[in-house]
Amino acid sequence: MPPYDPSAFPPFAVTVDLVVLTVRRHALCTLVVRRGEAPFQGRWALPGGFVRAEEDLGAAAARELVEETGLCAHDPAAPPPVPSNGAHLEQLATYGAPDRDPRMRVVSVAHLALAPDLPAPRAGGDANSARWAPVEELLGEDVLAAASPAGGAPGVAGAAAPAGSVALAGDDADAGDEEEKEAGPGALAFDHARILADGVERARSKIEYSSLATAFCPPEFTVGELRRVYEAVWGVSLDPRNFHRKVTGTPGFLVPAGGTTTRQGGRPAQLFRAGGATLLNPPMLRPEV
Repeated sequence: MPPYDPSAFPPFAVTVDLVVLTVRRHALCTLVVRRGEAPFQGRWALPGGFVRAEEDLGAAAARELVEETGLCAHDPAAPPPVPSNGAHLEQLATYGAPDRDPRMRVVSVAHLALAPDLPAPRAGGDANSARWAPVEELLGEDVLAAASPAGGAPGVAGAAAPAGSVALAGDDADAGDEEEKEAGPGALAFDHARILADGVERARSKIEYSSLATAFCPPEFTVGELRRVYEAVWGVSLDPRNFHRKVTGTPGFLVPAGGTTTRQGGRPAQLFRAGGATLLNPPMLRPEV
């Protein structure tokens, strides 16, 4: 076997980028950070960083998730309930266009993270600020519609909130309205708009046939709160009675938690927890609009 010469091959780096999604004020939102260094200094970007020499990809993504949100990756094989600081984390896709990073050849392995009640973001590393941004604000309705079946779903941030509904991740208005005005379609650095669009479509598709939508909910939630997750992710309005019938009639999807709540106002609503099912049969098909 001839000797191996590493210098005979061009050097490149590996990074992990995170698409962190949550529901805030009835809109699907993602975590973005403002870059404090070149390249793309001052532009919004998805959180992430370089993989360390001693890390595998999953460990690097889990480390970045803790650093950016304080959340720990939840093992999907572990029995419920999910820990209060647990988040769903899965590998999304790999991005390796030769010119995606002007510094050098960089391959990014993107990961998708979903969790409810995410804490206020904090900037770290080469970022000088961070915030939750509505996905529609960053991608625009055209990009989101192109990623939907039949080009159909409208922008998620524009979905009407049902009367009397509550947000799952806090209704407090974000500080920094001036920063929000600067974000819009084309505002993301690198190829992060494509990565974000792929992450949103992954979430939209998986909540059709899996129990992943419960990852957006607190440990105990109402059917109405779960419905508003589907409405925010899909960008549609759903009939409350039909939705209630489908989710409570799907084996293993939801189990009664043994209590009620009035946090939505009106009459007490029954509380549920995520059941043991990982695949939904029949699936929750996304409406075509």
